[in-house]
Amino acid sequence: MTVAMPEGKRLAVCLSPDFDAQSVWLATFQSQSQSLMSRGEFGAEVGAPRLLDLLRRYGITTTWCIPTHTMLTFPHALERVLADGHEVAAHGVYHEYIPKLQLDEERELLAVQVEQHQRLVGRPPRGYRSPALDITDHTLALLAEFGFHWDSSLMGRDFTPYHPRMVVDFDLRKGNSFGPPSEVLELPVSWVLDDFPELESFKGSPLMQSNDAVLSRWIDSFDFAYESCPGGVMTWTLHPQTIGRAHNLVMLQRFVDHVASHSGVWFPTLSEVFDAYQPS
Repeated sequence: MTVAMPEGKRLAVCLSPDFDAQSVWLATFQSQSQSLMSRGEFGAEVGAPRLLDLLRRYGITTTWCIPTHTMLTFPHALERVLADGHEVAAHGVYHEYIPKLQLDEERELLAVQVEQHQRLVGRPPRGYRSPALDITDHTLALLAEFGFHWDSSLMGRDFTPYHPRMVVDFDLRKGNSFGPPSEVLELPVSWVLDDFPELESFKGSPLMQSNDAVLSRWIDSFDFAYESCPGGVMTWTLHPQTIGRAHNLVMLQRFVDHVASHSGVWFPTLSEVFDAYQPS
């Protein structure tokens, strides 16, 4: 199972934004606070344009995972993403927390977002990232049912795409049992390659880290993959309202400078990774 890299490339780096805007505060944090809404607005009006400008300057095209709530609330922001040639993937309707959904609710919301995505973007989404990076026992089967090619929500690998298996029997004494591999290709993520938990200030969150600590962790992860995992794929999860803050954007630019200083780095969309995947 390999990814056919373009000639001269050895590592794929996907700087993939989750453009949640106000939906993350409404759904995940279950708040209608005007203060939190303003933070989501910052992401759409300030953070996203800043991130788009940085990506444009480095010639990077990537995949933006966008809830349809964001597309409807900030249509001009969606237009800017599309105008710069970025892919748009599904990321829920309103950043709903998937593990709490019953099967019929999950299927209905997936149908809604596919219809809205088709109408607003002009084409159906090829890929999906679950809000909060968590799924149900049914999510991958539903994605296959709706024609999705890839998912980017799970963490069973770090630098290798794979076909995930659901745990179908949990047994503390005899060990767990797995179902068959999913039809959907997994492009794995990691909380340690995600800006929101460690850089987003929320009433003194204990997860907050210094920018130096986060930058060092990101560089160490990249350096390991570059040296030890040729043909690998790394996926960062960036949030415009977080990474678009001035101090965080300076950190991101330092990171991209480090990555870009290495020869053989490929900056694909997630669907380009899917298209280059070669199963054994």
